[in-house]
Amino acid sequence: MGNYDEDTAFLGQKGPFFVILFFLLNAVYISTGLHSLYIVFVGASPSHHCRIADGNLSEEWLKASIPNETVNGKLQPSQCWRYSLETVRKLSALGYSPLEVNLTDISLETCVDGWSYSTDIYHSTIVSEWDLVCDSEWRVPFASSTLYMGYLLGSLVSGQLSERFGRRKVFFMSLVAEALVILAQSFSNSWLLFCVLYFFVGTVQISLYITAFVLGSEVLSKSLRVFFTTLGASLHYCIGYMVLPWIAFAVRDWRSLLRVLSGLTVVYIPLWWLIPESPRWLLSQGRVLEAEAIMREAAKKNKVSAPAVIFSKSEAASQNSKYSVLDVLRTRDIRKTTFLCFLLWMAINIGYFGLSLNTSNLSGDPFLNCFLSALTEVPAYMVSTLLLKSCPPRPVLSAFLVIGGGFLLLLQLIPESLHTLALALEMAGKFGFTMSFTVVYIYTAELYPTVLRNLGIGMCSSAARIGSITAPYIIFLGTFNKYLPYILMGSLTIASSIANMFLPETLGKVLPETLEQMQKCKR
Repeated sequence: MGNYDEDTAFLGQKGPFFVILFFLLNAVYISTGLHSLYIVFVGASPSHHCRIADGNLSEEWLKASIPNETVNGKLQPSQCWRYSLETVRKLSALGYSPLEVNLTDISLETCVDGWSYSTDIYHSTIVSEWDLVCDSEWRVPFASSTLYMGYLLGSLVSGQLSERFGRRKVFFMSLVAEALVILAQSFSNSWLLFCVLYFFVGTVQISLYITAFVLGSEVLSKSLRVFFTTLGASLHYCIGYMVLPWIAFAVRDWRSLLRVLSGLTVVYIPLWWLIPESPRWLLSQGRVLEAEAIMREAAKKNKVSAPAVIFSKSEAASQNSKYSVLDVLRTRDIRKTTFLCFLLWMAINIGYFGLSLNTSNLSGDPFLNCFLSALTEVPAYMVSTLLLKSCPPRPVLSAFLVIGGGFLLLLQLIPESLHTLALALEMAGKFGFTMSFTVVYIYTAELYPTVLRNLGIGMCSSAARIGSITAPYIIFLGTFNKYLPYILMGSLTIASSIANMFLPETLGKVLPETLEQMQKCKR
């Protein structure tokens, strides 16, 4: 297996086979961008107030029946309380008008008749359909976190499944399963069923993302492989993310939106006949003839001649890893590195997903805000990739974390009237978190030795899932204080940037192969 690149060098670095495969795999990441954050619109909370179930009350009394309350310094109609309807009826029957009565003397009651929701922005969401407001408001962040719970499971099982059944089969099984589960989710008749299905959406979605990443890494040529793993997948994910708000703008009903997103997956069906299995995986399974058949087909497309024997049988021998998860925590220095990496991954995921899920809560048009949030990721991926070519990753990562967290902490100083400036600061924070996302993957891979690299990144990815599961609840704290989520995310990010400086620098250093070669953390 170590001579694979040399044995397939006859194919060249570009050629139609690699270029077509590069774009086909990247096209799949557009679907992951479409499906990752639709909860922003499906779970949005429209403006609402208690329903007044009395057709005999005048329009004046109907408006006066909802008390005003101060939220984040603004006076607005209460969303969870109303004046006692029985008292209001009596006063109305006696001929009083609201101006003749001291309304604050009337006792309050909950929305026993349900809620009335505005349809100005959303025709329907899971919030308006199942009344996920007031005492049930916690169910919305829980629904969001079920996706990331599914990510955690998918991260753990997708690798094992693809090792057993092959990259291509798991890739397409995940693609079809995602479309079917999202379609089934659109028929959910309860919040609980929605959450259960959303968990499985997350499981198959992260499986699709990881398997496509591995398949591209193993099949593409070296030059395209680097571009695919750094910019290709990320930028095409952004394309899907940017298209999502426009589809949501056109389809304001949550069930119809899910059916449209599920139906768009149909365009990927022909990929079954266009994307091959990974020859590297076939060799690891001893299936040398199948691997050679794919290489000969690639040679035809690239218009080059293939040698009579491409792979020797000795290359099909696979070695079992002698290391386990325990080795990532075995020694003191490795434990320090692992703990600091856990903190970094969790902080970055909390900030990234927190800001992504918060776009529907920002002032202004929620569809435009979501588009801008996605748009800021494009230059972030480009800038971070260019910087990593010549700059040391440790200070670069700390700088990006300070940018992301610092702008969030500044938000509480912005006056309420300056909505545009507040939005710009939040987008700048998102820019910093996105750049940090790019750097931390590469930096972590350089910290761990080859014998533990996959295990180390896998455990860090699991810690990241804990961060993304937590993110919806941190955003939920904004219902108590508008700036509390920003203070928490900003403070955690600044703390992680300081912790990052205790990790060793990797610029100009040879990648460690063994535990003995792994650099130690600074004191």
